[in-house]
Amino acid sequence: MSKSERKAYGLRILNNSHKDIKRLVKAAGTPNIHGNKFWKSSLLLMDYLEAFPPQIIRVENKRKKRPIRVLEIGCGWGLAGIYCAKTFAAKVTGLDADDTVFPYMVHHADVNGVEVQTWQCRYEKIRKVDLQQFDIMIAADICFWDEMVDPLYKLVRRAKQAGGVRVVIADPGRPTFSEMGERCVAKLGAYLEPWSTPHPHNTSGWVLDLDPNQID
Repeated sequence: MSKSERKAYGLRILNNSHKDIKRLVKAAGTPNIHGNKFWKSSLLLMDYLEAFPPQIIRVENKRKKRPIRVLEIGCGWGLAGIYCAKTFAAKVTGLDADDTVFPYMVHHADVNGVEVQTWQCRYEKIRKVDLQQFDIMIAADICFWDEMVDPLYKLVRRAKQAGGVRVVIADPGRPTFSEMGERCVAKLGAYLEPWSTPHPHNTSGWVLDLDPNQID
């Protein structure tokens, strides 16, 4: 495999040195708000979801099923959502405040043979009625500033209030994420646990999981 890409959890992930990424930089510009590369906490998220996958959604007489609806917030290049589309045949929407990340997400989706939807929005603007259109909300590396702690906690709280929406967020273990996660544990009944990925990824951090199907 070329040094300009890697393979992980069944996905092709292009590095900044890849000719396709260089072409996108020229055509679409360099993303802002840290959406300029693939962040390794997405690997934690993929590994965790491989161990604790989203539940199949059954409809009508429970003999039929529909695709799992995934919202990846602060998606950046959207590899965690693309993983869900490829692994679970999920219907995926990538949300980010910076729309310049979307060409990178869409291209990675094309490279991996899946389709995704995009939604430009700040995550503090997501309403309960919006969340009710999804089964699981995922994210990685999105709580890196102090001012993000309260809005992200309130978003997780809205997801719980929306009913039936699972929330899974991975982070390398920043103090800001720990503060937000501990608040979710204390007030919302979420789980917060250390997680690591095996060789060759060698990534460690923490995962927050608020699962309405496991919480009393």
